[in-house]
Amino acid sequence: MDAHPTETGELTVSARPWVYGIVLTLEGELDHDSAGPLREALDEALRQSPEQLVVDCSGLAFCDSTGLNLLLRARLTAEAAGGRIVLTGPSPIVARMLEITGAQDVFQVFATVEQVTAAPDGD
Repeated sequence: MDAHPTETGELTVSARPWVYGIVLTLEGELDHDSAGPLREALDEALRQSPEQLVVDCSGLAFCDSTGLNLLLRARLTAEAAGGRIVLTGPSPIVARMLEITGAQDVFQVFATVEQVTAAPDGD
């Protein structure tokens, strides 16, 4: 998996492995026009069937329904393969979007990547 960022439009996605899976770090704005890099990174990560896919949202300034739908679909794919996706560090605007849509109830959300990567089960 490429650990170097791929930048297109206003979203940068970088990936790095960790012992129990993969960490995707998002920076910028995630919307219909910029979703391509995340779609590709999620597809690549899920092909590897990680135990956990951590999506670090701390650098995400905005996320619309396109981005949320990508994450929700990826969650279903991960769970079907016996894995899970967790979100970390959502900014206030992203946290509010998760709250309004009810997505906070289907994703585990942690304050930092370290909270997840420090423990094998993410708890």
